[in-house]
Amino acid sequence: MKLKILSRNSNLYSTQRLIEAAKKRNHEVEVIDPVKCDLVIEKKKPSIFYKGKAIEGVDAVIPRIGASVTFYGTAVVRQFEMMGVFTTTESQALVRSRDKLRSLQILSRARLGLPKTVFTNYSKDVSEVIDHVGGAPLIIKLLEGTQGLGVVLAETNNAAESVIEAFNGLQARVIVQEFIKEAGGADIRAFVVDGHVVGAMKRQGKEGEFRSNLHRGGSAEIIELSDEEENAAIKAARAMSLGVAGVDMLQSARGPLILEVNSSPGLEGIEAATGKDIAKTIIRYIERNV
Repeated sequence: MKLKILSRNSNLYSTQRLIEAAKKRNHEVEVIDPVKCDLVIEKKKPSIFYKGKAIEGVDAVIPRIGASVTFYGTAVVRQFEMMGVFTTTESQALVRSRDKLRSLQILSRARLGLPKTVFTNYSKDVSEVIDHVGGAPLIIKLLEGTQGLGVVLAETNNAAESVIEAFNGLQARVIVQEFIKEAGGADIRAFVVDGHVVGAMKRQGKEGEFRSNLHRGGSAEIIELSDEEENAAIKAARAMSLGVAGVDMLQSARGPLILEVNSSPGLEGIEAATGKDIAKTIIRYIERNV
C-alpha cells in the first residue's frame, strides 16, 4: 500500500514508529506536512499538491494533526476523504474531539460516566458555578488547553472564584469540573484501535502534582482494565467515531469517569509502559480497511 503520514515533524517518536511499522510490512510510506499542502477544489476532481507535485495513488493516510493546526489539518484530511482515500481518523471526528465542550456533550449523550462539568457564557454568578460541581476543591480547564496546560486545581472556593473571574476577564473560555479525590492524582489512558483496547497504562502525577500528563513529569505503568473500564473506553471511542483513540479516564467510587478522548494519541508512553507494538496494530487496522 501507499501510505501518507500527516505530521509536521517526521522526527517525532510516534511518526518514526509508524514509518518503521509500515516499512516492516512492506508498505510505501511518506511523511507530509499538512500545512504545506495546497488544496485544489473543483467539480468531480478534488486534488492535493505538495511541494508543487500532485499527490496521487494514495491508499490511506494517518493524521497526526497537532492542536495548533486543527483547522487546516482537518481540511487536508477532508480533501483526502473526497479523493476516496481511507483515513485512520475521519475529519469530522477530528473536529469533534478537539472541541472539549462538544466532546463532553457527545459522551454524556452516550451515557458515559463523566466528572460533573459546568460551562457558562462568562457568568457573573461565579459562586453558583462553583456550587454546581459541589464546591472546592475543583478543576478549572481552558477549553483550548492541551497536555495539561491551562488546567488549574482550586483548593478553596475563594481561589476558585479568583481564577474563574480572571479567566472571564481575559475572555478565555473555561469549563469547571468536580475534583475526584479518590483518583489520587492518577488517570488511565486506554488506547483503542478499531473498536478494541490494544493497551492501557496508569499515569501518576509527580509528587505534589494533580496532573498526570507524562509531559508534566508524570510516570506510567501497565494496567489491567476492569470490564467496566474497557467497555467505557470502547464506547467512548465509538461515540466520538474514532478508529484510533486515546481515552483518558479516572477511577472513581462511582466507576470510570471519562476525562477526554484524544484523536492523535502519542505512542511513546503507551508502548514503553505496555511493551506492545501499537504502531503495528494501527498499520494492520489500515490493511483490514483498504
